[in-house]
Amino acid sequence: MKLAIVTAYPPSKVTLNEYAYYLVKHFRKHQDVSELILLTDVCPEEADIHFEEEACKISVRHCWDFNSYTNLFSVMKTINQVKPDAVLFNLQFMKFGDKKIPAALGLLLPGVCKLKGIPTITLLHNILEQVDLKSAGFTSNKLMQKAYNFIGTTLTRFILASDTVAVTISKYVEVLNEKYKATNVKLIPHGTFEIPKTPNYNVPGGPLKVMTFGKFGTYKKVEILIEAIEKIRATTNRAIEIVVAGTDNPNVPGYLKSVQETYKNVPQLTFTGYVAEEDVAGLFEESAVVVFPYTSTTGSSGVLHQAGSYGKAVVMPDLGDLSILVKEEGYRGEFFTPESVDSLATAIQNILENDAYRISLGKANYNAATALPMSKIVDMYMDEFNEIIDRKVSGVLDVV
Repeated sequence: MKLAIVTAYPPSKVTLNEYAYYLVKHFRKHQDVSELILLTDVCPEEADIHFEEEACKISVRHCWDFNSYTNLFSVMKTINQVKPDAVLFNLQFMKFGDKKIPAALGLLLPGVCKLKGIPTITLLHNILEQVDLKSAGFTSNKLMQKAYNFIGTTLTRFILASDTVAVTISKYVEVLNEKYKATNVKLIPHGTFEIPKTPNYNVPGGPLKVMTFGKFGTYKKVEILIEAIEKIRATTNRAIEIVVAGTDNPNVPGYLKSVQETYKNVPQLTFTGYVAEEDVAGLFEESAVVVFPYTSTTGSSGVLHQAGSYGKAVVMPDLGDLSILVKEEGYRGEFFTPESVDSLATAIQNILENDAYRISLGKANYNAATALPMSKIVDMYMDEFNEIIDRKVSGVLDVV
């Protein structure tokens, strides 16, 4: 199969680029894939496609840009040129832009591909019906929330024009089937990026590192984590380092710089900035606990799967998609009440002060992560593509 993947891709700063990297890494090794074509927002010479293992050919076509009004036409022009056997879209609602028209035009692409008879799967990482628009940083205005919901419903109908829409959480399947009467929605889990060898569950000497990782400023806020650690420090002699790994959310430029200024007198507070792929393993391995200081959720969490793959204990808010994911995939952690410093401090302290408990959580999370490696997820996509192709062939034969 000659497979095209429409996605942001490293070093792009557009969301889901890291997920795409691991999809590509494993699709290229699948026995049924003869060629991968990345239809992306970065130039070929910049794209991170230098993998160690020999596998199928990969080519990169820079054919869309964030907030461009011409993405629908430029992507379809490229698809017409490269003539793939199938197309996978790696999407969320703001994939092609944070302006309404470019975002909407980009989301017409799966339906256009299907109309052209190209087997098409859209991986949809979130659905607007499950997003708290205020907490997630979209808008707190009630009228604007209604407008967003109307637009979201319309865009979802565009996406559902795909042959198959894959979602990562079972609740999404239920919502889409019930609201839109959809019959083409399939659950394909998020999967775990890498499965390292069995972790060393002990932590390095020195301060215990409490780490959070992501793009911050909207529904991911680090102030609550800093204040929770300060509260713990007031009651214990343990040395604790706070590690904030990652960058600003593109919608909130300057957020982390302002946090650094506000908390400049807090000791052992480290801001790593952007974390290169080769540095991710060390970041997790050195951490005692990984914290998710979220006020809302917008889909399955890649960071949770990474934390599990490195055998780390986690602290999460008891809300939305994270709660569902934990129940469905077997992850374990301490939960806290969103936006409560006291609740977060208690949850972190419960782990830091009990090594046996911390290790048991880490082992459970490693077991959950290893149950769904990305190679298995790619197998599920290939099975689905083959089913779509079989249906199309049968349809043609029936007509003949």
